[in-house]
Amino acid sequence: MEQLLQQAVNGISLGSIYALIALGYTMVYGVINLINFAHGEVLMVGAYIGLYLTSVLGLPFLPALLLAMVLSGVLGMVIEKVAYKPLRNGTRISALITAIAVSLFMQYGMMYFVGPESRTYKDLLPSKQIDLFSTGALIDIKSFYIIFITLIMMLLLMYLTKFTKMGKSMRALSQDRDAAELMGINVNQTISYTFFIGSSLAGAAGVLIGVYYSTINPLMGATPGLKAFVSAVIGGTGIIPGAVFGGFFLGIVETAVSAFGGSLYKDAVAFFILIVFLLVKPSGLLGKNTQEKV
Repeated sequence: MEQLLQQAVNGISLGSIYALIALGYTMVYGVINLINFAHGEVLMVGAYIGLYLTSVLGLPFLPALLLAMVLSGVLGMVIEKVAYKPLRNGTRISALITAIAVSLFMQYGMMYFVGPESRTYKDLLPSKQIDLFSTGALIDIKSFYIIFITLIMMLLLMYLTKFTKMGKSMRALSQDRDAAELMGINVNQTISYTFFIGSSLAGAAGVLIGVYYSTINPLMGATPGLKAFVSAVIGGTGIIPGAVFGGFFLGIVETAVSAFGGSLYKDAVAFFILIVFLLVKPSGLLGKNTQEKV
């Protein structure tokens, strides 16, 4: 029982990172129906920004996290203006190919400027383990920070989308862009704001990955980005609680597979789950099937 609880704690810790990245995917897809495959590379840039702020400028964890989020959000807005806005009225496949091209450009551009070698984060959080409810299952204080930040971000996003003027604009835009524009909603501003929020979440995830695993490299965003996409599909793409649920679900499954001796196959299991969900319930666990007239 203690072993099962420990693996569940480890899975939730890993899933929190997937969930935080998946929230950014969900924000963008929910508004403009675009799978931003460059999202993982924004995460990578956020991790390097956090490394610079903490190692060179000597900032503590929280200010570095917030500043990395802001700068990553600005980067996301720039990407949207340069790469995606000209294709907004084009086909979905052209936007998808562009997203992949932006992803590769950012990977090898960062590799050119900082080099391909891994960089090491210094210890920003205390390395301490807590006995969870005196059960013998241990949770690291870093994992606690990651889980707490993910849940806070989810609650803030839910509040923003439901109760703020910009959130209502985002919901209107996700339903019908033309009608929203006719009602006086600034479409360009709303989309830029959406990319800012989604990319700032990716930047936060990049810093947390650096703190949790201690090392970063220019290719670090590819696999977590794809896993976060799987998480978003599992929970229901475009649904904020679904992204978090999907991240936790995938993290627990991967940890369970690794614990029972299948660490070499945990990535394959993740994408097998993606295929199953796309075949059985493509709307995700928390999503609803919608009919579309053709």
